[in-house]
Amino acid sequence: MPDRFVVHLEGRDLELSNLDKLMFPAAGFTKGEVIDYYTRIAPVLLPHLRDRPVTRIRFPNGVEGVHFFEKNKPGGTPDWVRRETLPVPGSTKSRETIDFVVVDELPTLVWLANLAAIELHTPQWRIGADPDMLVVDLDPGAPAGLRECCAVAVLMRDRLAEDGITAYPKTSGKKGMQLCCPIAGTQDAFVVAGYAKRVAEELARLVPGSITAKMAKQLRPGKIFIDWSQNNAAKTTVTPYSLRAGSSPTASTPLTWDETEAMATGDAEARQFAAAEVLERAEQHGDLLADLRLPGPAVPTS
Repeated sequence: MPDRFVVHLEGRDLELSNLDKLMFPAAGFTKGEVIDYYTRIAPVLLPHLRDRPVTRIRFPNGVEGVHFFEKNKPGGTPDWVRRETLPVPGSTKSRETIDFVVVDELPTLVWLANLAAIELHTPQWRIGADPDMLVVDLDPGAPAGLRECCAVAVLMRDRLAEDGITAYPKTSGKKGMQLCCPIAGTQDAFVVAGYAKRVAEELARLVPGSITAKMAKQLRPGKIFIDWSQNNAAKTTVTPYSLRAGSSPTASTPLTWDETEAMATGDAEARQFAAAEVLERAEQHGDLLADLRLPGPAVPTS
């Protein structure tokens, strides 16, 4: 196979290169397999990327090499790639802007995969709108792990339900997990983050031996940190189905609540899922997070 060649995809010409390069050396997983994964998972992934500026984490020489975060469009970006010039949320310089890439179609997704953009992260808001999603990030402090995250996820699900908010679980692809909750999109990030903080602190008071809502790392060992600050307008969260950089190619994987409860009780192994498994799950379940595209309620303000 030549080092570089052109493919025609949905009316776009893309040059692919170095498909045999190892992106996950320990697993023997190549750039060609990264592109194949993103191509096959695209039907369920693209709706979660659409209309959201994407932050990429690129690994030009694989996950064991140097990596970098990229928000701005890279040099040589094709003319057909959607770009949006946006103010940087949370910047102290009101005029500071970035030319973000927006992944609305398969050719753009494949183009990014060819650039070794292994991880894709998006904000809780769509371009020009207030947040339409609340995210609860559950981060375990060793020796706590994903099993304990699942137990806290069930508590959080039930607490959010009291306010009419429906939560959908997914693994992070690394250590922990997130709950994604559709909301009305009529309140700004400050209001949404404030609500998430109040609920996190409430659960931390309820179960202080297992949960913390404080960011101080010295308070986290053996506990689950409920990171309410993910709802800050300046932050992003790993996009559902995105690959994660590690020794093996895992992905942020939507779960059912039955699976989450089984992991919490120990009836099922609490673990992250490999890329091949995620493809199988998408074929079996479709998009378990499809309802995130439907509007939810406004969050309580008091």
